[in-house]
Amino acid sequence: MAESLRVTVDDLARMRGQLLFDGPETRTKLSRFWALLALASVIASAGVVGDSTATVIGAMIVAPLMTPILGSVLSIATGDGRNLARSLALVAGGAAAVVAIGYAIGLLVPYDVVAATNSQVASRVHPRLIDLLAALATGAVGSFALVRSDISDTLPGVAIAISLVPPLAVAGLTLESGAPHQSVGAALLFLTNVAAILLSGLVVMALYRVGRTPGSANARTGHRRLSAALVLIFTLVIAIPLAAASRSLTDETRNASKVEKVAEGWARPAGWHVDQVDPSSTRVVVHASGPLPAPSTALLRAQLDAAGLRRLAVRLELVPEYTFNLGGK
Repeated sequence: MAESLRVTVDDLARMRGQLLFDGPETRTKLSRFWALLALASVIASAGVVGDSTATVIGAMIVAPLMTPILGSVLSIATGDGRNLARSLALVAGGAAAVVAIGYAIGLLVPYDVVAATNSQVASRVHPRLIDLLAALATGAVGSFALVRSDISDTLPGVAIAISLVPPLAVAGLTLESGAPHQSVGAALLFLTNVAAILLSGLVVMALYRVGRTPGSANARTGHRRLSAALVLIFTLVIAIPLAAASRSLTDETRNASKVEKVAEGWARPAGWHVDQVDPSSTRVVVHASGPLPAPSTALLRAQLDAAGLRRLAVRLELVPEYTFNLGGK
């Protein structure tokens, strides 16, 4: 069993050839990386603008950002400082390029691309802890598929599961649309995925003893441990706002459920019905409709207070229903 969890010199050479941007083919690898990244950025931005899930998935498959991220993992595991710096530079430069392309495409769109009107944006601007958990598992699968050449067929699925370019495209589009807070949320999702790939990748590399394979860089164990510790700290820092967002979303959902129950009891005696309850971080919006006269709003406020929701701001939107009997001849 122990021997099965060990990579060979040939495995290490294969991984380096796949992930690192060095050697005689450096220019070819770099040109391919930037060309694919630019095309993926355009596809992702167009998919987000058109609110097309299929198009966005296409961008995920084309996007090459996973390569330098896993290259960073391999460089840390083998103590290759030069390639680590090069891989991280490609990740940072590539991310900036995708945001810029998204911003530029946003200039061509005659309307704002924001969460309120676009489901692709809405699904990427409020990352939570569950997103980190999913990214950790997906990053582990990607690293496992890299180490084990016999299961490399799973990599397209990993590319779809781990979202890298689409959140950056959303960051650029929302920034151009005047929604910087949404842009920050999308960028946080990208950083969450990067941190998860780095952390889970290092765990997989450690399990397969990549750093002990003949041919690894001659770096001291302390340097590798320091790099791994920095990745862990980075992931924990990212987890803080994710935890806060998860708690906030849980509170919003719980409050909305309580408000809906109270509102239904308030509306029913007057022949009204609650159509929708929308939670948010600042207040809950209740949409109700029914025949005139409308039920007392003061009564609803009193019932909310009695239900323990005294501090919760609620906005009530009432739509009267009119009935006309048109007699025939």
